[in-house]
Amino acid sequence: MPRTLTLPLIALLVVQSVHQMVISLLGPVSIDLGLSASQLGLVFAVSSAAITLASPLWGLLLDAAGPRPVLVAGLGLGLFGLVGHAAAVTFAAGETLAPEVAFIFLLVFRGFLFGAGLAALPVVALAVAGTSAPGVTARTTAVGLVGAAQGLAGLLGPVVGGALVVASLQVPLYLAPVLVLLVLALVLATYKPGDRPHDVAPSRSWELLPAFGIGLLVNLSLGLVQVAALHRDAGPGAVEGVVLAGGAGLVLAQGLLVPLLKWSPARLMKAGTAIALAGYAVVAAVPSLMALAFLVVSIGAGFALTGFAATASLGVAPRHQGIVAGLVMMTSGLTFVAGPVLSTVLHEVGPVVPVIAAGAAAALAVALSFLPVAASPVPRTGPADLPH
Repeated sequence: MPRTLTLPLIALLVVQSVHQMVISLLGPVSIDLGLSASQLGLVFAVSSAAITLASPLWGLLLDAAGPRPVLVAGLGLGLFGLVGHAAAVTFAAGETLAPEVAFIFLLVFRGFLFGAGLAALPVVALAVAGTSAPGVTARTTAVGLVGAAQGLAGLLGPVVGGALVVASLQVPLYLAPVLVLLVLALVLATYKPGDRPHDVAPSRSWELLPAFGIGLLVNLSLGLVQVAALHRDAGPGAVEGVVLAGGAGLVLAQGLLVPLLKWSPARLMKAGTAIALAGYAVVAAVPSLMALAFLVVSIGAGFALTGFAATASLGVAPRHQGIVAGLVMMTSGLTFVAGPVLSTVLHEVGPVVPVIAAGAAAALAVALSFLPVAASPVPRTGPADLPH
């Protein structure tokens, strides 16, 4: 792993874990504040929209100013959001703040500000992976590690948050901004981006359309099937088993198998979409094997999404790594917003309909994986143009 990628990955892992930990607070907080299910859903929607919209903006800023300012700004904005969130919950619980006002504060601080700040972390990590890892294999491995850090956070955050909430609601509420503050201090004290790259690859962005199509469809299929799977397997421990299997599959694929196999991005997309499609078939046909099916689906998705992100990174010049990273994350964010909503609508037609739709999206992704994409940069000697 490139040395310059270590701190962005640590920041991503910690803050994404904090994000998952804070999610575990929303249920108890909504009860204490008397929030309705629709109000709670609106907080999630605002957060998802903020992440989606902020990602390309952070990417543009990164290409103009470099990774360090974006990392600092994202952490600072996220810290401000978490402090406001903690203050709103504390004052509302003490009846100093009316529930209606506290809800607005949650939308602004927990939803918008923290979501927008959080979006900077994966954008920085992907862009640094794209500028510090030369060659197709090294770049693909570095991109996979970014995905693995996010998957690991999805496993750690809920466990830590759930345990702390049982002890006291205030502990994770106040611990969250403290952890982000510590990461921000570490970045300010130690983070130095690497040297500017001297080989500038001509961008071939038109060749990336099939890869972005695959990323969109794979993410959409995941969003479609998650809600449907939980509806179809409502037995004891079903939700926890599905979430654990999904997170474990992503970490296994992106953190272990991608570095070991050393497959090209194109091969990862072909194999990953096919594996995910097979997993969806099991979800539809054998609901009793839901957790195992989700493990298969998440391994396939981990392969395909790593191949997609690596292809996007390899297809543009170093000076465009920020915006392409932002677009990769925006693709994920769009489907994270649309997938669960569409899944709920399709579930009203029939419990298996969202799973069939997910399989259809995966099948289309398989077809797109056979179209030619920009596989690697074509280096040429030129001046350095990536700012610090």
